[in-house]
Amino acid sequence: MESLPKHHLLELPSSALQDVRKIHNLDKPGRIEEAVDILQAWLQKQDHILKKDFSREYLERSLLASKGSVEKAKKQIDRLCTMKTLLPQFFEKSNVRKELKDVIDIAWPVLMPTVTDDYYRIMVIKINDKKFTEKSYLEFFQYNINICEYVKARDYVNGFLIVYDFRDTSMLEILTKLNPILMQQYMTILVEGFGARLKGVHVLSESTAVELLLKMMKQFVGAKIAKRLYVHKTLEDLHMFVPKDKLPKEYGGNGRSIDKIIADWADELSTPEHEEYMKMMSKAGTDESRRCSDQFNETYMGMPGSFRNLSVD
Repeated sequence: MESLPKHHLLELPSSALQDVRKIHNLDKPGRIEEAVDILQAWLQKQDHILKKDFSREYLERSLLASKGSVEKAKKQIDRLCTMKTLLPQFFEKSNVRKELKDVIDIAWPVLMPTVTDDYYRIMVIKINDKKFTEKSYLEFFQYNINICEYVKARDYVNGFLIVYDFRDTSMLEILTKLNPILMQQYMTILVEGFGARLKGVHVLSESTAVELLLKMMKQFVGAKIAKRLYVHKTLEDLHMFVPKDKLPKEYGGNGRSIDKIIADWADELSTPEHEEYMKMMSKAGTDESRRCSDQFNETYMGMPGSFRNLSVD
């Protein structure tokens, strides 16, 4: 990859390519090309991975998510392909306007167009009401998977800052409808599959019940991420951790209004091009009959609720 194309939803400084590579020690001449060559050669030898022709750009972004480590990138690619086989329900929607239109009535996942000075992209997730059901949660997760696939193919960042806004809903109502296993599977897909590097997860809420949510989330992530979970009662508190000027205007920032951003993203995630890409990537799974069973057991049997119908020879 020699340059980054301009994108109306994912803006980046002109120096992003070199700056982000430097963060992960991938800026030396020939280093990124060599690493991608290794990943391509490795893929051809993995009998259980069905898709062999990931683009070089996709593999490069996998390296960024793995902090420049080829070995970590291999594991991340393998895990995401495996999860698409074991948890296909998360990846089966490919057009958010047609298939996930109710999500926007319940929650707004808003990916901000600009990045922080250290190349983290901010995502604001505003929960609009308390009418969540287990189906609602799955559709919300499916919507976010669409964003993840889109971003993995196009963005070039160091990681993400997540802001959850629960101020307009009942935290207790949210918690009573939440399926912990579904949430754990979703978070595992994000962190271990897509390799989402989280600088922080910030929760806006005045409810004391928010501590129950954080306690649950900490069980599903590693110790490092668990230390990056924060609760804020006011926007002023949030601004101490998340750059104010990068937030939407509804959050005291200089960014565009969240209703306009969410509408643009819904349109983008409903184009024929995106729909075709999602359908192709959903098939990038694994044939577990071709994988060493010992390797599978060691790596994947720790995720509950995922393997009851799977037989590995």
